[in-house]
Amino acid sequence: MAEFVVYILWSDVFSKTYIGCTGNLMSRFLSHNVLGKKGWTVRYRPWRVVYV
Repeated sequence: MAEFVVYILWSDVFSKTYIGCTGNLMSRFLSHNVLGKKGWTVRYRPWRVVYV
């Protein structure tokens, strides 16, 4: 069974919070901050992890 974590991201520039869950935190964080090309979080980069 896969292990999942809940995480919270914060955008200092836009004062936005994002809450998600994933089985691979590093991959997901890169998707939010660098690799992703569309979606809600792309508009509010950069993100930092504030809770896992």
